[in-house]
Amino acid sequence: IALIGERGREVREFIEESLGEEGMRRSVVVAVTGDASPVLRVKGALVATTIAEYFRDQGKDVLFMMDSVTRLAMAQREIGLATGEPPTARGYAPSVFSLLPKLLERCGTEATGGSITGIFTVLVEGDDFNDPIADATRGILDGHIVLSRDMAARNHFPAIDILGSASRVMRAVVHPQQVADAGEIRELLAIYRDAEELVNIGAYRPGTNPRIDRSLQMIQPIRDFLRQDIDEMADPQETLAALAELALAGRSELADHQVNLTDSAGGQS
Repeated sequence: IALIGERGREVREFIEESLGEEGMRRSVVVAVTGDASPVLRVKGALVATTIAEYFRDQGKDVLFMMDSVTRLAMAQREIGLATGEPPTARGYAPSVFSLLPKLLERCGTEATGGSITGIFTVLVEGDDFNDPIADATRGILDGHIVLSRDMAARNHFPAIDILGSASRVMRAVVHPQQVADAGEIRELLAIYRDAEELVNIGAYRPGTNPRIDRSLQMIQPIRDFLRQDIDEMADPQETLAALAELALAGRSELADHQVNLTDSAGGQS
């Protein structure tokens, strides 16, 4: 675990409360707080990655987490500007964008066995997801999970924006049925998002569009499924079963609606 540029109080809280004694038995924590020099912050990230590689080379499967890539990039920006590099997008020096792939690409599997699964946090400025660091990181990693400030304001936790998040390896690592079920839920969320404003102002009349009607019927069960308390444990198999049940209900809603429309059309003729 690499904590780069964090506040000292947050580091202590994470180690004592989040990891605890049990977590520390299986963890190595490299912490470089925000008041350290930019050189030390960059070195902290590199050292943590090297430690992860050490365990991978022993044939172990390593989970490597870094918080955050943005503060690492800011440290490298300070170094670059101090050494005379020209500022580019948002003032970041060219060396920032050469450092990111060199660091992030060190994760992955080893031909002789062992792997590193990397999870990296990226802070975006002003909710701008086209931020240079976020954009560069997305292009290197296999997927991204977007956290939404609006969802957090509505007390929806974890505040994951499903439609804004993506995995480029999902089809290669999960069962085709799970891909289909997840796609069904994403479709319902997308339809609801597009129609939400019309529904809220009363401009949509139920029965006009079967897909919108289906999303209105399913949106609350989907939201309930996506909510999870910070102390709540979830069994993976039970979660997949609940996802399949939810997707099936969504398909059934559309089928029932289409049958009703057919009956109505038959009656009119």
